[in-house]
Amino acid sequence: MSQLELLALDLETTGLDPRTDHVLSLGWVPVVRGQVLLAEAHEHRVRPPEGVEVGSSATLHRLTDDALADAASLTEVLPLLLDALRGRVLLAHHAALELDFVGAATTAAYDARPPLTVVDTLAVEHRLRADVNGEVHGSLRLDAARRAHGLSGYAAHHALTDALAAAELLLAQVAELERRLGREVLLRDLRPRRSG
Repeated sequence: MSQLELLALDLETTGLDPRTDHVLSLGWVPVVRGQVLLAEAHEHRVRPPEGVEVGSSATLHRLTDDALADAASLTEVLPLLLDALRGRVLLAHHAALELDFVGAATTAAYDARPPLTVVDTLAVEHRLRADVNGEVHGSLRLDAARRAHGLSGYAAHHALTDALAAAELLLAQVAELERRLGREVLLRDLRPRRSG
């Protein structure tokens, strides 16, 4: 962890399906050698090709058509994200969503998915909270996971805030893992365990 560079990423979208839904904002913040680099944090709003109001997502993230009227397109923002990810591990809470949307966008723009190494704080928390029988106690949502580590609350459904919340959560998870393991945490300690 003392040598690792990650990029905490969060997306706000119109829904959960990258085939039919659209990215409305991206927020990211680098985590370099155990430090959150706030000076390098970014948030970009994205103008969707279709209106936001078609779903109920606007009630969650408060991103409406008029708020996004002057925003950049995803094709304009995507190169900025890919540049920020270069040489870094993608960090997200429930990373499958970010992976699906980033993968769909890069496939549409470049006809290829980027090869990404991923750390998912949801998966790490699942492992930390599992008891000896493999059962998980308590919610694994980002806010609940943060509370379990003594981290303060935050306003959810804002891309940059959620990216920062995931970055802070990872640092707390790493501290707990280091106590349990009695050594420095390695990237392999944060990756999902393979079954079989």
